[in-house]
Amino acid sequence: MNVSILGIPMDLGAGRRGVDMGASALRNAQLARTLRDLGHHVDDLGDVPVPIPETLDKHASGGLVFLEPILDTCRRAAERVAALPPDVFPLTLGGDHSVSMGTVAGNARRLAAHRMGAPGQDAQGTRLGVIWVDAHTDYNTPESSPSGNIHGMPVAHLTGLGDPGLVALGGGWTLRPEDITMIGIRSVDIRERDAMREAGIRAYTMKDVDQLGITRIIEQTLEQLSGAAGIHVSFDADALDPGVCPGVGTPVPGGLTYREGHLLMELLCESGRVTSMDIVEVNPILDTHNQTAEVMVGMAASLLGQRIM
Repeated sequence: MNVSILGIPMDLGAGRRGVDMGASALRNAQLARTLRDLGHHVDDLGDVPVPIPETLDKHASGGLVFLEPILDTCRRAAERVAALPPDVFPLTLGGDHSVSMGTVAGNARRLAAHRMGAPGQDAQGTRLGVIWVDAHTDYNTPESSPSGNIHGMPVAHLTGLGDPGLVALGGGWTLRPEDITMIGIRSVDIRERDAMREAGIRAYTMKDVDQLGITRIIEQTLEQLSGAAGIHVSFDADALDPGVCPGVGTPVPGGLTYREGHLLMELLCESGRVTSMDIVEVNPILDTHNQTAEVMVGMAASLLGQRIM
């Protein structure tokens, strides 16, 4: 497989500094070499340029902190991803989770561009499914967010809610609620919960993980997303328990175990349906000996074919 790595070292959407170094930490954890050892051809495309927060006015525009530079960075990321060839697997590295507004939109545009001309394909056949692996639902809007930090809002904007500029990143495309599955959820604001229920988004909480197990959850997820032409996995490092991944900005106890994370990735790999991936919210400042980046490199390796036997 051809894998293209693209860094988006942005922490403008987060409430604390550090995740701008996440892409560098993942590279230092031998991401490219690990994937090459699995037989993949890997190109590192470098980073999308991101302004330094201390050089910017932190004034919240319309209740959104750093709106304009985040919008500009996500637009650049979407354009870079959308322009990749059809035989490439984009592996995008954050940065905070707001970068996924750009990467998901870019992958949807890329999928549509390469599928629409194929025999028997129509607009329905270009649907992108999204598996959001995260402790948080990220479904706040500018009106519901208690902080104004955009990393808590990407899914809402991808589904067409919130700031018009961020919604427009999809170029007229919006993510359908039925094409989203969330896994590992354990921290949800009250207004987010109400909005999620109203939208009908499927979210597997850690209680569901305990009761159903990862295997059953993936079976149900793949059935739910059976109509999608491709699946994008957006993996926030805080989905894993802080004992596994301590280097994250918003840790929540009681997360996925090391083996649950790997099983999730291994089963998705076996499905043959994942077409792109994000790794986000790795914060080396809060980490121990780059442990979180090393764990997340392992997760990417499992998604891309690494096996015990």
